[in-house]
Amino acid sequence: MRQAQTTITVQTRGVGLLEITEEVAAWLQDQSARTGQITIFCRHTSASLTIQENADPDVQRDLVAFFNRLVPEGATWFQHTSEGPDDMPAHIKGTLTDVSLTIPVSNGRMVLGTWQGIYLCEHRRRPYQRELVLHFTGE
Repeated sequence: MRQAQTTITVQTRGVGLLEITEEVAAWLQDQSARTGQITIFCRHTSASLTIQENADPDVQRDLVAFFNRLVPEGATWFQHTSEGPDDMPAHIKGTLTDVSLTIPVSNGRMVLGTWQGIYLCEHRRRPYQRELVLHFTGE
């Protein structure tokens, strides 16, 4: 068994889901991975990861709208407000999704469903550079 690890930086454009499937797949191919698993870890508390449909962009827009309705900015019950009105909602949205994903690898490819893509979820309004750690274990 062998392991490989790297950190990639993803530039976000503000609130939204940014598909990173191709970047992860390209790194995996560079590792000559055949069978095993890849873990993707987001090193932030106001951004997160998810696997979601990548065929219709309305899915991503609807998810953002849902999270904004579920956790609105400016709620009077937030105590943590020192980093702006979008920060505490971003932390809650990050908690509701994932900071780490583990995906099986078979025949050198991630075993994702036909319409599944890997997304970085940016929960803050302004653009950020987000770091993701990729770790492959297998052969």
